[in-house]
Amino acid sequence: MKMVYTCMALACFHAAVLHAQEKTVTLDSYFNNEHRKNAAGEMESFHYKWEETGNNGYSKLGDAFKAQGATLNTLHEAPAAANLKSSAVYIIVDPDNAKESPAPNYIGKKDITAISQWVKAGGVLLLLANDSANTELAHFNELAAVFGLHFNDERINYVKDDAHFENGAIAVKDHPVFRTTKKIFMKDACSIRVQPPGKPLLTSGGAAIIATTAYGKGTVVAVGDPWLYNEYVNGRLPAGYENDKAMTDLVSWLMTKIPAKK
Repeated sequence: MKMVYTCMALACFHAAVLHAQEKTVTLDSYFNNEHRKNAAGEMESFHYKWEETGNNGYSKLGDAFKAQGATLNTLHEAPAAANLKSSAVYIIVDPDNAKESPAPNYIGKKDITAISQWVKAGGVLLLLANDSANTELAHFNELAAVFGLHFNDERINYVKDDAHFENGAIAVKDHPVFRTTKKIFMKDACSIRVQPPGKPLLTSGGAAIIATTAYGKGTVVAVGDPWLYNEYVNGRLPAGYENDKAMTDLVSWLMTKIPAKK
């Protein structure tokens, strides 16, 4: 009987490990690899990180994924089959340009092959760009092109300062992804050119600002801005803007795109 219980316990353990792998959300920290000195004078990674609780962090986004049962992970190395295989969702945000890093890690052919094969096998890829002055679009677009997407070298939804929030407003109504959201804020983004089988997911001023593509068994979502960092989901926005709801809606939708394991 003890042996039976032991086998059952091991089976439950392996099932739990598999379940965790199915919901692991990995955030890139290789292409976006900015560093700064902290209070102790030591160099630290910053800007769109899970553990970063300040305005520029993704701690709120991480909490939204965890609320959906996900486990968070950070990838500090170049993507490869071995280090992506346990991830259900892979997020690349704002790849570094020469202004942001003394030695940027540009997205290359080997990276594109590893990522596209991972998506084809069922991975969910979230690409978050920025306006061209603040990100490296040339190599990012080589990856996006595999999925019929292109981040345009232009800035839309320009917002001069906090007195002009409405310039970044996008009305959302009866949306299949943003089901609980009526109005969001996204500023200084780039538009996205979309080719079949891709399709716009959200537009602003007639231009796609979020787009998606089905690729093999996987899904790719592109956003023209880092967008859901803490500054714009922590209650700082004026009343009526619902980026916090949009974040929850998007995360919930992304999790439904993870293929069920057979």
